[in-house]
Amino acid sequence: MKSTVIHRAGDAAAGLARPTSLAGNVYDAIFAQLMSLQIPPGARITVDTLVRELNVSHTPIREALGRLEGEGLVLRAHLVGYRAAPQVSRARFDELYELRLMLEPEAAAKATARMDEAGLTALQQLAGVMAADDGADEQLRYSDFARRDAEFHDKILEIAGNGLVRDVLRMQHTHFHIFRLMYHRLVTAEALDEHEALLDAFRKGDPKRAREAMLVHIHNSRTRLLPAFA
Repeated sequence: MKSTVIHRAGDAAAGLARPTSLAGNVYDAIFAQLMSLQIPPGARITVDTLVRELNVSHTPIREALGRLEGEGLVLRAHLVGYRAAPQVSRARFDELYELRLMLEPEAAAKATARMDEAGLTALQQLAGVMAADDGADEQLRYSDFARRDAEFHDKILEIAGNGLVRDVLRMQHTHFHIFRLMYHRLVTAEALDEHEALLDAFRKGDPKRAREAMLVHIHNSRTRLLPAFA
């Protein structure tokens, strides 16, 4: 099977700029390719190709792929190597959203009652980062939004205080898989308004409103991504 060649905007000629955390930057580069579908679901990922394209050694590549494997975005088979995880099926998509609808609206209501200034500040900062236009290319902004969106929802679950519910949702890596379904600005632009509705409910200390805002957000998210199966 043909290997997937990895390109990152601005890095093709000079390799990857070496930041303070090389392993983290390598992870970000591969993660961005996966989220924007430049590495298609199911595609083979060869370490040697990544070494050449990113101009780094094998070690940070393998560290990044191991981390991505833990997040369910990369699969590794003995004597075969790495491959991008397949796209979620329609049945799995429906199950993920059914699970979210059962757990997250109640968690949002519960988080409202437990919300303190530190928690609200953390959520507002995450929302601000997602909304900011820092000049990065669209592919990198999309992948970063996916990560921050996962952190935003996980923070609400943390504040809600039910560790089992939080663990169940975190283990599904839901946000990474659903954001891989479509690479489109609409997925992020509309979500920002829905996040603000949640924040407004938290600021006002209104559990009923928070529950409804989360319910609307998850329903709308499902509607936005459903065309991926058309």
